[in-house]
Amino acid sequence: MTGKKEINPFLKQVLELGPPLAFFFIYLRLRDDSFLIGGIEYSGFIVATILFVPLMLAAMGVLWFLTGKLSRIQIFTAIMVIFFGGLTAWFNDERFFKMKTTLVYGFFSIMLGIGLLQGKSYLAYVLDEMLPMRHEGWMILTRRLCGCFAVLAAANEFVWRTMSTDLWVKIETFAFPIALMVFLMLQFNLLQGYMDDPDHQ
Repeated sequence: MTGKKEINPFLKQVLELGPPLAFFFIYLRLRDDSFLIGGIEYSGFIVATILFVPLMLAAMGVLWFLTGKLSRIQIFTAIMVIFFGGLTAWFNDERFFKMKTTLVYGFFSIMLGIGLLQGKSYLAYVLDEMLPMRHEGWMILTRRLCGCFAVLAAANEFVWRTMSTDLWVKIETFAFPIALMVFLMLQFNLLQGYMDDPDHQ
């Protein structure tokens, strides 16, 4: 913990939310264009995806430099973005990047589900320092979040397979994160009775 440093919360939000927003605006700018690179024609979506990967890595690098740490979720998400962004560019197929969201949410749901089958909350393992809560509260939140991630994974599959790329980009950038944030805010309000009182530690 000695390497952990605090930074301005606004700057932290900019570093975390900046790359997805940058991808959104780059896509809007390039979506009607095509680019010939190395004799291969790439759509604006593919080029936006290729540009998104180094932007996200740069933001994570700055965040790590300033705070001294990255969360396991951030590291996992970065690996998935690099892997599926690479597949998208290599095969010149936007479906790989769209599948990434399903697999990220699906992975989180499966991991939380495995913990629940073991009578554990892997969520508490990740967030316990930031959110002191009794075991019962963590188990309730973990069950609910496990279901939420499963719903988001299924929703992403439905959206990218049945709707336009334009709509998927908008839902991926705004609707899914907002839905998850609202869900978590509701849960924390409902679980106030399970919070530990730091004055009694």
